[in-house]
Amino acid sequence: MLIDGDNAQSALIEAILSETSRYGLLTMRRIYGDWTEPTMKGWKETLHHHAVQPIQQFRYTVGKNVTDSALIIDAMDILYEGVVDGFCLVTSDSDYTRLATRIREKGLFVMGIGRKDTPRAFVNACEVFIYTENLAGKTENSGASALAPRRRDAAAPLSEPPATLRTAVEMAAQEDGWASLGSVGNMIQRQDPGFDPRTFGHRTLSRLVRAYPDVFEVRETKRKGGPSSIYVKLSD
Repeated sequence: MLIDGDNAQSALIEAILSETSRYGLLTMRRIYGDWTEPTMKGWKETLHHHAVQPIQQFRYTVGKNVTDSALIIDAMDILYEGVVDGFCLVTSDSDYTRLATRIREKGLFVMGIGRKDTPRAFVNACEVFIYTENLAGKTENSGASALAPRRRDAAAPLSEPPATLRTAVEMAAQEDGWASLGSVGNMIQRQDPGFDPRTFGHRTLSRLVRAYPDVFEVRETKRKGGPSSIYVKLSD
């Protein structure tokens, strides 16, 4: 996990670590920035507790952000060392778009975490992209919610399901019209790496689908001694 300290929020570090742990074991945790700047104070108070290694990068010219260069150089070194299976880039900066695509070209997993206003090019360059607005709720009980981004109007219920969801169900459907929810999720990620049920006010994809009974039919098959399977199709 490589964090651009210039445009990432320290208040969300616990939520970020929790989210990334769903995709694998974090063997490296690094954050880049000019630690002589007062803007990095929030990170100084949290990085040691979470075993995040600070990387110093001085600003040689006023107004220039050199953090991205240092992060990209380190990322390429790690990539060619072949010691990891994937990267998590915590930033909202489009300058990392080419880095993300280069990592994926090598066959490695790339996850991005950033604000909702992150340029679409960087979002689509990642295999999975998580918006920090969807992580903000996890900090409400930590005393750091005042520093977290506010949830946007996108979390309000929609009268119609997201177009991406409807298209994914159509693409994943078998001849009988039914599609496994897992296949639907895979199709969604191919279309939009930034798609997240939490953006639409639902914690899971199954809850999002069930929120539109007039559009989707849902069938759940329970297995004895095992997890149940969920299938969905467009209503007639």
